[in-house]
Amino acid sequence: MTDPRHGQRDAYALILEAIDGGVYRPGDQLIESELAERFGVSRTPVREALQRLETQSMLSRVGRSLIVSSLDHNALAELYAVRTELEGLAARLAAQHATAEEISVLHDMVEDDRALLGDPVALSRANRRFHKQIHLASHNRFLVQQLDLVHRHMALLATTSLAAEGRGERALAEHEAIVGAIAARDGQRAYEALRAHISKAYETRLKQDARAMAARG
Repeated sequence: MTDPRHGQRDAYALILEAIDGGVYRPGDQLIESELAERFGVSRTPVREALQRLETQSMLSRVGRSLIVSSLDHNALAELYAVRTELEGLAARLAAQHATAEEISVLHDMVEDDRALLGDPVALSRANRRFHKQIHLASHNRFLVQQLDLVHRHMALLATTSLAAEGRGERALAEHEAIVGAIAARDGQRAYEALRAHISKAYETRLKQDARAMAARG
């Protein structure tokens, strides 16, 4: 049954939101008619959205089917290389341009997120909000657009590095250091702190993938 609330919403945004929210996972097939029914939109905008997502490598074609893409080892390395530099730049610019109110929000996010330790899924959502706030605090629309694209592809990862034992506590400590550098208006320290944070997340993810591969045998 269709949901009329979705009638005027953008099919592209709806599908992206579903992938980001884990409704569709890497390897899942997306069927035009089913998507139109789920979101209460016609098949034409769904078809256009699927074509756009395929062009952006969010979807892959297997025969005549479209599936949600997954990231292999090389693609993951490439994604994190770009993310590390762009996130670092965002932190540097935030140290220069963030308002006092934006910095206060970042402080509050770190404190509020402590209540989510032990819930990797909720902490992962909070982590995305935290990083998005830094992107916005950079006050550079073109950088924000590029980081949106990078984070869109992060949704293709089946797990979160925050699920690793102890990673949540360490990540929040790293967030605290990042906010401290931004508040001090120390662009270089903010840049280095954010880059180190992403590097640790990448290292954790590689260890998770290695353990998963060993378990499969």
